[in-house]
Amino acid sequence: MTIRSLEIFVKVAECGKMSEVARNMYITQSSVSQAISEIEKEYGVKLFDRISKKLYLTEAGKKLLGYGRHLLAVNEEMNDCMKHCAKNIRIRVGATVTVGTCVISPIMLELYKVNPLIEPEVFVEDTRLIAKKLLNSELDIAIVEGKIKHPDIVTKSIINDNLVLICSHKHEFYKRDSIKVSELSNQPLIMRELGSGTRAQLEKQLKELKIPMNIRWSCYNSEAILRAVVDNFGIAVISELLIEDYLKKHLLWACDIEGINLHRTFDIAYHRSKFFTENISAFFDISVEYGKKQARKKSRSVNSL
Repeated sequence: MTIRSLEIFVKVAECGKMSEVARNMYITQSSVSQAISEIEKEYGVKLFDRISKKLYLTEAGKKLLGYGRHLLAVNEEMNDCMKHCAKNIRIRVGATVTVGTCVISPIMLELYKVNPLIEPEVFVEDTRLIAKKLLNSELDIAIVEGKIKHPDIVTKSIINDNLVLICSHKHEFYKRDSIKVSELSNQPLIMRELGSGTRAQLEKQLKELKIPMNIRWSCYNSEAILRAVVDNFGIAVISELLIEDYLKKHLLWACDIEGINLHRTFDIAYHRSKFFTENISAFFDISVEYGKKQARKKSRSVNSL
């Protein structure tokens, strides 16, 4: 099996039409069919079922698609590395929303000091989507707020974070240093989207304590959540890293929740087969050092910011 035939297979698997692949790759449809047939003959398996003029992956086809995507990505990475080894400029970084908002920028500033020619691509997604991109070799490395549990993904906790409850100055929790977790019952909550590590941590603990949740609305954008809380649409549980400016301007109030664990860590994650270029290694080391510097900062009351 050649890289070319593997590329043809992956494209057919992704679009489901040999004719479209032939047109896009400027080859004949018989060449596409031949590439698929050669792979099937080599391994003695059937890769597609044709039902009602449509192609569907068999179980063997699904397995080959996973390996194929990874091998093609590694091949592309190898070609890029060979073409640009003198510059070594490309790195694809994944970040969850909180990380992308508060953490990535200072890390990138340090990375530019190591290699001023670097061209980072930063993808901000929820933990679930970032894990998928790492598995498909669409990302080189990532920092996430949720937990990724997959045998092919290596993770390391590097940054400490705390979640806090925030409310407007018009809310009944204003001026309180803490509330009991039972007081969250039926309070209107402004939540992050499904798949968010922040949401998953809160939902899991409230479910275990059988405390009902009144989700007023869900939102992917942290800034929109903060504005909604300022306008007293509801309360939210969010990273204290996101609220510093709002507290300084006295737009929000933050307090602890007694009875649940609001501490968490941000993890750096990468595919276990990932080849670390100089830039990826530098990003890893800078991220770990950033976490150590954050941990050395003195703790203080969040509302005293």
